[in-house]
Amino acid sequence: MDKVYIFDTTLRDGEQVPGCKLNTNQKIRIAKSLDELGVDIIEAGFPISSPGDFEAVAAVASTVKNATVCALSRSVEKDIKTAAEAIKYAVYPRIHTGIGTSDMHIKHKFRSTREDILERAFKAVKFAKSFVEDVEFYAEDAGRTENEYLARVCEAAVKAGATVLNIPDTTGYCMPHEYAEKIKYLKEHVKGIDQVILSTHCHNDLGLATANSIAGVLDGARQIECTINGIGERAGNTALEEVVMILRQRYAKQFSTRVQTRQLNAISRLVSDSMCMPVQPNKAIVGDNAFAHSSGIHQDGVIKNRENYEIIDPLEVGVDHSSIVLTARSGRAALAYRAKEVGYNLFKDQLDVAYSEFISLADQRKEVNEQDLRAMLTQLFPVQV
Repeated sequence: MDKVYIFDTTLRDGEQVPGCKLNTNQKIRIAKSLDELGVDIIEAGFPISSPGDFEAVAAVASTVKNATVCALSRSVEKDIKTAAEAIKYAVYPRIHTGIGTSDMHIKHKFRSTREDILERAFKAVKFAKSFVEDVEFYAEDAGRTENEYLARVCEAAVKAGATVLNIPDTTGYCMPHEYAEKIKYLKEHVKGIDQVILSTHCHNDLGLATANSIAGVLDGARQIECTINGIGERAGNTALEEVVMILRQRYAKQFSTRVQTRQLNAISRLVSDSMCMPVQPNKAIVGDNAFAHSSGIHQDGVIKNRENYEIIDPLEVGVDHSSIVLTARSGRAALAYRAKEVGYNLFKDQLDVAYSEFISLADQRKEVNEQDLRAMLTQLFPVQV
């Protein structure tokens, strides 16, 4: 199997969401949890952005024991020096530097030329390399960069000493086949590409971040940049829990990660609470409804065999059990199952009586909870059966 490195940027790209600012103690706590989770790289922040961020990155670098700690910088010497200073106490330090490569960025952001950007990319990596061995280069807006020019920039970064090439779909523009073709083109046209790791960094503006990341891996990328809960700028980043479980469920014979998946639910809650950013109930893998069933047909199938309607065992991601939610769409099987959980083993005639009462109650409410159910059964059957 090929190892896929998991690069978590919750503390940097994820924290860029308005209202999600973390203090140093919160960053340390999340970083420790990410380290225990088994991610390979933790991008701790953007040290030049503020004294507070520098302090937080330095604190994370001094705390993390197993993962590489990465600091972001622009292709500016002061940025790179500051990043190097922030991570100097890391066990495994990495500087992540780069520049925009699309014509849009070159013309309208930098007001520069392709040749100038090529030179700046080379110099930035070379300068970062004077501080650390592990240097990752990002080609911002690679998703909208012409492949031939992107390959030239990547080759310059490799010559300068880059160990990882990050190919961001910064605006979430690419379709999966386009992003895969971009990765494949670089694999085939960049001299020295076999000496470095290609990385995906996909945004979710069109809802394709996870699909694009997996497509990139299938065509040669071996690092995925992602965040817990898919948090990030605008529509967010690739969700760590999604790509890890896709690789585990669909490509277990081809790829492996170090992630301890039973910790996914817990760290999802930690990040959600710390950033005051609720997880949508229907979120894949870690949403409250990911393993909840309210349709009678589905409930009956799950009760008989969980795999009828669940492709992931909830325990694999740290969820105790599947949830049978009682609503007006629930059937007798679900009612009997939940009744048994609260101590009522109903015979068929009792179940018929209970179900008639249950449907009347369920029609008045969105959900019949355990307290409602217990009260109804106690009223119908005063002596517990």
